[in-house]
Amino acid sequence: MTSPVKTVHANSCTAQLEPSSIVSVAKWLTRRRIRAQAIMLAVCLWGVCAIDFATPGLFDRAGNIKFQDFLQFPISARLIASGRASELYNDRVLADGIRQIAGNTRVYLQYFYGPQVALPFAALGRLPFLAQAEIWVALSLLMYFACIYLLWKTCSELTPYPGIVAVCAIAYPPLFHFFVRGQLSAPVLLFVTAAYFAFRARRDWLAGMALGFLAFKPQFLVAIALVLLAARAWKAFAGLAISAGAQLGLTLIYFGRSIMRAYMTMLLHSAKQPGSTELSLSKIQMHSLRSFWSLLVPWPDAVWVLYLLSLLAVVAIAAAVWKSSSSPAIRFSALILAAALANPHLYIYDLLAVAPVFLLLADWSIKNSQHDFTPALRVLLYLAFVLPLFGPLSRWTHVQLSVPIFAALLWLLWRLSEIPSPKLATG
Repeated sequence: MTSPVKTVHANSCTAQLEPSSIVSVAKWLTRRRIRAQAIMLAVCLWGVCAIDFATPGLFDRAGNIKFQDFLQFPISARLIASGRASELYNDRVLADGIRQIAGNTRVYLQYFYGPQVALPFAALGRLPFLAQAEIWVALSLLMYFACIYLLWKTCSELTPYPGIVAVCAIAYPPLFHFFVRGQLSAPVLLFVTAAYFAFRARRDWLAGMALGFLAFKPQFLVAIALVLLAARAWKAFAGLAISAGAQLGLTLIYFGRSIMRAYMTMLLHSAKQPGSTELSLSKIQMHSLRSFWSLLVPWPDAVWVLYLLSLLAVVAIAAAVWKSSSSPAIRFSALILAAALANPHLYIYDLLAVAPVFLLLADWSIKNSQHDFTPALRVLLYLAFVLPLFGPLSRWTHVQLSVPIFAALLWLLWRLSEIPSPKLATG
C-alpha cells in the first residue's frame, strides 16, 4: 500500500506541472469547439483535394501526378511479373517506367521497399495506373476507418460521441497526405491495431507477430524491438522476431540472394534523404527525432550523436512505461510514440499509425478527468493532432514543433505510469 506521505508528495509535484495557462487551454478545448474545428479542417483539406483532383486524367489541377508515390508499386510489380526482379533497385529503370506512364516529367522516385511489397500489386497489372491507384486508395480507406471503428468500440468514454470521433478521423492530417500521395500507410495502422487488440487480450505472442509484419517498413521496428527487449517482454519480442524473420526468409527463398543483397544495400544507405520530387524539402515533411536534429543542427556528425542519444532516452522511457502496471492504453501509446519518434524517415503520412494513440488517450483522459495531469494530456493531444500540418514552417524556423510535442506526450505517459494504479481508472 502506498503511504499517504508519498501520495501527497506525488500530487503536489504534479500540481506544480499544471500552471493555470494549461488548465485554461484545456478548459477551452470543449467538445463543441473541437467538433467545429475538426469540421473546418476536414472541409479545408478535402475541399482542396476535391478541387485539385477534379481534373480528368492522370494530372491534377497543379500539374502533379495523382497518387504520385504509388507509381513505384505497379512499375515494380511489372518488373517482377516479367522476370526482371533484379532491376527493382535500379533507379534508371524506375525512371523509365515513370516516363512510360506519365511522359516527360520531373518526378524522381526510388524504391525503398523489400521486393515482397510489390508482389501483391501484380494482380492489378493489367489495369491503367490511375485505376490501380484508385483501387489501392479505396482499400486503404476501408482499412483506416475499420481500424478507427474497432478502436472506438473499445473506448467506453468515447462511444457516446460517434459524430465527433468520425469528424476527427476524417480531419486527421496524415489521412489527407496518405490519400493524395497514394502511400502504404494503412497496412501499418492495420498491424498496429491488431497488435493492440492482442496485447489487450494478453496474447503477447500474437501481438508480437502482428508487429513483426511491420518488417516491410523496418524503420518502424527500430524502437519497438528495443523497447520490448529493454522491458524484457520476451513473448512479444519472440513473436516479433519470428514474424519478421519469416517474412524476410520467405522473401529470400522466393527472390534469391542477389535481389535481397541489393535490397539490404539500399536499406543500409537509406539514411540519406529518400528521393522525391521535393528532395530539398524532405526534412520539413518529416516528424521524428532525426529530422528534428537535422533541421536544428548543421553538422551531420552531431546530428547522428544527438539522434542516438535521444533515441536511447525515448527507448528507456517507453520501456519504463511498458514495465509499469499502467493501463494497456498508456503502455501501448508509449510504445507507438517511441516507434514514431525513433523512425528516421517518418513522413506526415506515416503518422497514420499514431491514430490509435489519440483515441486511447482521449478515452483515458475522460475516465480520469479529475487527475492533475489530464489538462496537460488534453493540450498535448490537441497539439500533436494539429502541428504536423505546420511542418513546412520549419523551413524558416528550423524547428519541427510536432517532435517536441510527441516527446512531451511520451514523457507525460512516463510520469503517469509512476502513479499507483488504484488512483487511476483503468480500461
